[in-house]
Amino acid sequence: MRFHVYDPAEGHRLAHDPLNAIVAPRPIGWIGSRDAEGRNNLAPFSFFNLFNYIPPILGFCSLGWKDSVRNVAATGCFTWNLCTEALAEAMNASSAAVPPEVDEFALAGVTALVGEAVAAPRVAESPVSFECRLTQMIRLTDAAGAEIDAWLALGQAVRIHIDERLVADGRFDTVAARPLLRGGGAADYFTISASAKRILHRPG
Repeated sequence: MRFHVYDPAEGHRLAHDPLNAIVAPRPIGWIGSRDAEGRNNLAPFSFFNLFNYIPPILGFCSLGWKDSVRNVAATGCFTWNLCTEALAEAMNASSAAVPPEVDEFALAGVTALVGEAVAAPRVAESPVSFECRLTQMIRLTDAAGAEIDAWLALGQAVRIHIDERLVADGRFDTVAARPLLRGGGAADYFTISASAKRILHRPG
């Protein structure tokens, strides 16, 4: 094999940064929040994932101190909403760079449901939503310890909503949910299919 080798600090020398194409596909952090004045916010984050089972901890990272992290820091809560293939256009619409007073739920044409356990709205049309309480807000640093303009919000899911049609024999049907996943490039997304499924049991 021949390798394209580079030090990120010196640039990748490619037409597009390969990082988000290599670490892919990734679940989308479709985050619902509300500011201190009670205004709703909805935004997708491609830096998102689940980090722990018990208690369930998930997190998203914002490149810049954007409305979502500002709201979460102020109120201590947020929701995560599963973005499905059917909700792709709505999710994309909610990514628009608009002032804080603009309600992205309305902009995306989706319904904001008041959280039952936290004071943050969730997407009514999403088949799965997690209501989360903030556990940590971490400003990222580089290897030298210098702070960078990136903020990791970690939250504990305290209430989870799952469309019962996606539960069969006690298992969540990932394929039936048709989650939309973020790939590389400026606008690449993927879905999951049954034909791509492979079962690998842990050894021992």
